[in-house]
Amino acid sequence: MDPQDIRKVEQLLGHQFHDKKLLERSLTHASLADSRLQSNERLEFLGDAILGMVVCGHLFERFDDLLEGDLTKIKSTVVSRRTCAVIADDLGLDELLRLGKGMSDRAALPKSVLAAVYESLIGALYVDGGLEVARRFILKHLEPMIDYAAQSGHQYNFKSVLQQTAQHMLDQTPQYIVLDEKGPDHAKCFEVCVEIGARRFKSSWGPSKKQAEQEAALETLLELGAAQLGENGEIHLCRTPRLTDRLPQPSSPATNGS
Repeated sequence: MDPQDIRKVEQLLGHQFHDKKLLERSLTHASLADSRLQSNERLEFLGDAILGMVVCGHLFERFDDLLEGDLTKIKSTVVSRRTCAVIADDLGLDELLRLGKGMSDRAALPKSVLAAVYESLIGALYVDGGLEVARRFILKHLEPMIDYAAQSGHQYNFKSVLQQTAQHMLDQTPQYIVLDEKGPDHAKCFEVCVEIGARRFKSSWGPSKKQAEQEAALETLLELGAAQLGENGEIHLCRTPRLTDRLPQPSSPATNGS
């Protein structure tokens, strides 16, 4: 990486790295690396764990009047691929990520790639500067989202909202389809999508089928206009009186001109 780019990232993170190669690796996508061991995937794995630990510890200390279920709901909202991708986009990490030629269209980067670079940078901060450095960076950007999640009733049950919306507006029931699964038995991830009638919506990954279904339901609500993302990644549900206009209509039977 160019020294100027390194300084730019360090200013963004609020930490001067002792190991510049570590920082460079955290921004290297597997599409560019000579081997996956030289990409940011291992740091992403570590950063994901650090992110969860920091947020759980913060919630435990801050909300001493909430039960485990309520804390879990806030955590699920805050520590999600969607939230990580929003933060990565706000920080401009898509412009700093080192990509191979096959992924040159930065404007079309999947949320999973944006979330991964955010987590890999957390991993790099932890390795180079320790837990407190990583913690400061995480909470600096997540605190507003934690506030919002706590004030808005924690987390919507998006599957329930989607079912009510689809049945009320369309007289149809959403179907959840598992498209793929990856990882060992003890740490599988699942890709799930929603189908309503003839339309299949954007899929989502999750660490469990239940979580993937919730994420897929939210993707569907967003695509239908029944939910919107705020500037800080917060989710607002809204009414969609013309929801039927957004779904494919049954095609008319073909007429035989003979």
